[in-house]
Amino acid sequence: MAAAEIQRQTYVVIHCLLQNDTYSDMVECDGTGDENSFDPVKIASKLRELGDDYDERVIQPLMKNVQKAAADQVVTAFSDSVDSLCNTWVMERAEVASEKQLLKAAITLGLLMKKNCPDMINVVEFAMMGFVNNRLTGWIAEQGGWVSVSKNSMN
Repeated sequence: MAAAEIQRQTYVVIHCLLQNDTYSDMVECDGTGDENSFDPVKIASKLRELGDDYDERVIQPLMKNVQKAAADQVVTAFSDSVDSLCNTWVMERAEVASEKQLLKAAITLGLLMKKNCPDMINVVEFAMMGFVNNRLTGWIAEQGGWVSVSKNSMN
């Protein structure tokens, strides 16, 4: 799968993950609903499950860093916070692939930002899309795309 297609799918998946509505006109499934078709709503649901396992004491200071960042520094603050969270988890569970930890950290931080800082949701969505596209597109492609990531990497 081409990087441009994964990046387009990333936009739709993260949008479904963070926005309360699913923008059904924007959601484009690949096929007739079989388990191998791209369904961003189902993938977003799997990502939510991945982000449910967290220690809020670890994430709170990172979330505050993103909140305090100047408007033009939110993307950098988000990325730095995800890296910090991921490094904490990798030290605890070194057997898990670092890319999966990066994805989990981005999702977890994004969902907590949505819950605790709803006024920042648009900038957090932009930061998450940039982070995933810049850091994880290659890994997502190696896994076979978002459908494969959601089926194989989130168990």
